[in-house]
Amino acid sequence: MPALPAHAQDTLDEIVVTGSRIRQSPLNQTQPVIQLDSESIARTGLSNTAEILQRLPISGGGLNSKFNNSGNFGNPPDGGGVGAGSAEVDLRYLGSRRTLVLVDGLRWVNGASASGIPSSTDLNTIPKGIIDRIEVLQEGASPIYGSDAISGVVNIITKKKQDGFAGSAQVGAFDEGDGVTQEYDLSWGASSGGTKIVADLTYVKQESVMSGDRSISQFPTPGVTACDSSCSSGTPLGRFIVNNPVTGEGMNLTLKNAVLTGRPTFDPLNPTAGSFKNFTTADRFNFQPYNYIQAPSERIGTYFQVSQEITPDINFRLKAVYNNRKSANQAAPIPLFVGPDAGNGNLLDTISIDRTNPYNPFGVTLSSGGANGPANYAFIGRRFVEAGPRHYEQEVNTWYVSGTLDGSLMLGENKWYWDLNTIFSRNSATQKFTGNVNAQRLAQALGPVANCTGSCVPFNIFGGAGSITQPMIDYVLFTQQDSSKQRLADTSFNLSGDLFQLPAGGVGLAVGYEYRDQRGEFQPDAVVAAGLGSDIPAQPSKGSFDVNEAYGELRVPLIADLPIAKLLEVSGAVRYSDYSTFGSETTYSGRVNWRVTEDVLLRGSWGQGFRAPGIGELFGTPSRFDQELVDPCSDMLGLSGGTAASAAIRANCVAHGVPANGSYVQANPQLSVITGGNKKLKPESSESWVFGGVFSPSWEMSWADRLDFEVNYYDISLKDAIQPIGADTILGRCEQNNDAFSCASITRTASGAINQISGLLQNIGAIDTDGIDFTINWQGPESDLGTFRFSLNQTFLLNYTETVPATSGTSKIEREGTEKGSPDQAFPKYKATAILDWAKDDVSASLTNRYVRSVEESQADNKLNARLYTDVQVSWFPSMFENKVGLTLGVNNLFDKDPPACFSCGLNNFDPTTYDAPGQFGYARLTFKM
Repeated sequence: MPALPAHAQDTLDEIVVTGSRIRQSPLNQTQPVIQLDSESIARTGLSNTAEILQRLPISGGGLNSKFNNSGNFGNPPDGGGVGAGSAEVDLRYLGSRRTLVLVDGLRWVNGASASGIPSSTDLNTIPKGIIDRIEVLQEGASPIYGSDAISGVVNIITKKKQDGFAGSAQVGAFDEGDGVTQEYDLSWGASSGGTKIVADLTYVKQESVMSGDRSISQFPTPGVTACDSSCSSGTPLGRFIVNNPVTGEGMNLTLKNAVLTGRPTFDPLNPTAGSFKNFTTADRFNFQPYNYIQAPSERIGTYFQVSQEITPDINFRLKAVYNNRKSANQAAPIPLFVGPDAGNGNLLDTISIDRTNPYNPFGVTLSSGGANGPANYAFIGRRFVEAGPRHYEQEVNTWYVSGTLDGSLMLGENKWYWDLNTIFSRNSATQKFTGNVNAQRLAQALGPVANCTGSCVPFNIFGGAGSITQPMIDYVLFTQQDSSKQRLADTSFNLSGDLFQLPAGGVGLAVGYEYRDQRGEFQPDAVVAAGLGSDIPAQPSKGSFDVNEAYGELRVPLIADLPIAKLLEVSGAVRYSDYSTFGSETTYSGRVNWRVTEDVLLRGSWGQGFRAPGIGELFGTPSRFDQELVDPCSDMLGLSGGTAASAAIRANCVAHGVPANGSYVQANPQLSVITGGNKKLKPESSESWVFGGVFSPSWEMSWADRLDFEVNYYDISLKDAIQPIGADTILGRCEQNNDAFSCASITRTASGAINQISGLLQNIGAIDTDGIDFTINWQGPESDLGTFRFSLNQTFLLNYTETVPATSGTSKIEREGTEKGSPDQAFPKYKATAILDWAKDDVSASLTNRYVRSVEESQADNKLNARLYTDVQVSWFPSMFENKVGLTLGVNNLFDKDPPACFSCGLNNFDPTTYDAPGQFGYARLTFKM
């Protein structure tokens, strides 16, 4: 059983624990809960709450500072945006949207990062300095808490009481000297009579680590030393897929060298004799070094809480939190793709480059079709290096105010407790993107020179790196400004107490009501909303919903104080939720707790869960994601070195507009996938079972003051999961089966290239997972050598199966023991954390080992070998200062283990949800109390 926190040891009064609304003694807690106290949090040396939680073996992943994505690959299909700079927690690999985050038992506003309307909580909006402890419920709890509590609940408990000042200062960095992190915290508290005040100020600054500074991420493919096909065809010297103006033959050219004055030379009778040569893999562009392997961020948070005893039986508590987060992401200079096969889904796909453009070497207008005549070019790609990297800066402001009135009263012979809570919270985010191109201005600057008047400057897309001058840059470039907001207003009332007494104890009851109003909106830059940007297109989204909920929980003790039944009790809960969007939902749960003896507890629970569709999922406008896909129609005759497609696929491809001569070859590995929200979505639903036991021998042992064994088996079935039909499935259904619905979702250009694949969020997925959690805690007796403590927290993933639509019917994908790849997520069959603590007099030390079992990459023939990370920490609190001043030194990843290389993962060739960033991280921390 998890360690009893210090606050519980001070008093045995009944309290509300995570997982139940009925008060109980902390010594009798029966729910499977992991507790992280302030000591456990400090032991990690981390400044990010989400990354602390992501180290738990039950954690699946979630966004963290190792993600460097601001939408340059597009937005995920759920309408939530990419969450740039956010940090989330995911339990049981079911996704952060299915993990409920509470603060002091109350909801927190969903995140906002100016790229969508997410359905999950951004833990970077909660200042780390305000945390007293974290309780993680390892089972679903929708009947108790409502929507989202499918995989579990994370309840962050804030500081309630403090006397005087306390503070800490920590500075750390990687062994390469980069990624410097600073964390400072100052808190103050006072008590007088019935008044208690706590205030806190937290500041965290984390600097970047560049991808080019780590060997694993220097190229898009791990382990190589030069570009391969994973590099980009958008090169500084340009890629020109145009028709020969004399012969009409298709050409695939690039420059031999940059042409900084005038225009390149081109001979239609010998296309590679002048400035051009044939484009090859060696000409591709390495975008990797521009990316972050650790994104920079800066956070400042303030916290104020005052509690006042109004009468001996009534209390009032006011809590206010403000948090500001500034973060950044970066990508390589924008790949400027124009032409019918560019796949932008906006004006850039229709641009024609006029023959009068002073830099056009081909002597004819390069037409995209339409009014300029038949298309005679397919694609021009030019890496806009003159404009510098694409840089995204986010700023998120979070306001949270809650008021609680609570008290107790006697009803008959029993004491009842009540509380009335009101919350108002808001997240407001802005994102500034430098390096985007105004497509309308670019079209004018590439069009007839006679129309390029006023401030317009003819644009040179043909000359290679250095040929785009500052006046050209100033005319076409603009700074993109996006924004998003989320708002939460919540009022709840809870009442709990004993109805009456049975021989085995009191029959406990908790009832309550909650009203919640959630609103969200996303507003992209006006230029982007008009379809005139050159990066990822976006449209405004806005929506809201409200919900009325009522719940009841009953606990009945059946047997007590018998030889094989110290206590046998049953409990159950029901919650009714009425949503303005889809209607009502009722969930139930039941539990049996059997304390066989003082030393042995057995338990079992069953519960239903649900997750209401979020605002982005319901009201999100169509958004684009550039997904790595292989078009079955590409090189279908095998003329370019590929494997020829079957006769059936070739016939379908031709029927869908692909040239029968096999000339179409997919230009880039990424295809544009468009997915929109769906107002007809219904809730996801789940059913879960948990069986477990705790053995805590109470007899005297010379070698242990405390010994606990805890084991839990869990089984979760999720159905009606909200997701789109996969773009690979749509492609397969169309080109293999000629499915009319799927084919209608695919748009191709005249050359056969895919312009976009369209989809819609639906209730079409399912997940079944089960596993075992096993924990050991031991504390040795005090001796001349000091005091030792040991804990081992393990999770065995027995099964994780996703059911998804397939080319024919549905398909079951077994994920356990695999790495999914983009979007990155490993499913190791075994994860464990072992901690050995030692303390003697003024000195203490801890040794932490974190183990991740090997996984097989599902999208590549590659094994990600097991990793064992070792962290060490030493602290000194000298008695000369009454142990009120302390110095801590620590190193994470002591033996400098690099993450295993992953070929199908995102930007940096490793899975950031599972593995540490490359390098040792050392830190020093000074703490004081006064």
